Amino acid sequence: MSTTDPQEVLVVIPARGGSKGIPFKNLKPVSGRSLVTRAVEAARNTPLVTDVVVSTDSADIRFEAERFGARVVERPAELSGDTATSESAVLHALDALDQEFGTRPVVTVLLQCTSPFIDPADLNEAVRKVLDGEADVAFSVAENHNFLWTKNDDGAVTAVGHSADFRPRRQDREPQYRETGAFYAMLTGGFTERKHRFFGRLDLQVVPEEHAIEIDSLEDLALVQAMAAPAETTAVDVDALVMDFDGVHTDDHAFVNSEGEEFVRVSRGDGMGIARLRRAGVPQLILSTETNQVVTARANKLGVDVVQDVKDKAEAVSEWMAVRGLDPERVAFVGNDVNDLPAMGRVGWPVAVADARSEVKAAARIVLSHNGGEGAVREICELVLAAHTAAATGSRNAIAEMTERAS
Repeated sequence: MSTTDPQEVLVVIPARGGSKGIPFKNLKPVSGRSLVTRAVEAARNTPLVTDVVVSTDSADIRFEAERFGARVVERPAELSGDTATSESAVLHALDALDQEFGTRPVVTVLLQCTSPFIDPADLNEAVRKVLDGEADVAFSVAENHNFLWTKNDDGAVTAVGHSADFRPRRQDREPQYRETGAFYAMLTGGFTERKHRFFGRLDLQVVPEEHAIEIDSLEDLALVQAMAAPAETTAVDVDALVMDFDGVHTDDHAFVNSEGEEFVRVSRGDGMGIARLRRAGVPQLILSTETNQVVTARANKLGVDVVQDVKDKAEAVSEWMAVRGLDPERVAFVGNDVNDLPAMGRVGWPVAVADARSEVKAAARIVLSHNGGEGAVREICELVLAAHTAAATGSRNAIAEMTERAS
């Protein structure tokens, strides 16, 4: 078999909604993208993969998976409990697709959401090994040079995989390999026959240690989120900007007089940024969970859309984008508190102000350097303008180059 011939390669991503260790684990964000999104993107960016399916019992995961280009197989309740195996989810997905289309892929890949740093090049190589007949199963591992020990029931301590009286240097030891749990590329026929991920000839796909982290606990998630902290961004390439009001346009404080009237402090610099972005033709929206004349007055002065008394920010953002015909992947949302998280999940550029809550920062693709009410809005406006300027400059350069060639 040669990989020069087209072969059906299906990736199945089990992603149930429940999790005792980390509630809604598969939707937890890492650098602005949920774990299920990162898994789908890794699979879709793998050249030899022809189809990506997410097996889930969750409507929220279904929405996320379909939004990023995966198909979804509804996972029955009996396969969604804590004791259900990943193999059972993959076998169910294969049967469901077989019933719908009457075909089975040559290679099936089990890919886990809990491994957020999968490199498509590594996954592609594992698939190639199976397609080219080098292995029946190829799976991800990381080198392990540790000295391992075990303790028996009687308390006796025993060395595992090495001699207790011989301590060679790391570079002099033959490496062992630790299964990462990230992906398993399998010949479909062998997998459906054995109903287990390990059978026939096995091969290892060694991945870098920094890609081998698996999320099993809240501590693991916090470590991964810190590792994937957004790098400094000089431009945000979007077509529209949505902003929370309290905590973004303001410092999240309000003055209240004896009549119950509220007053807030805003930045004139933010207003200049909004005006510049408006002149560049970029649609903008201010959202607020309350109805407040201060918000109305500020939005009217800035000349941008405003929606108040919002019970569901995510739904409000989706409706506004649909009315304007915007691609959600090319929209930014700036938030500061936990009630902004659902809306941040609906856009391609979730953004947090510098003094946002830690959960919001973890969900953000970028974290601004300014606090809410103290230049955060101006900062995001300038980042959007920088991208538009770069795009315009690139277009002008391309036109000039074509004109020069024509002449």
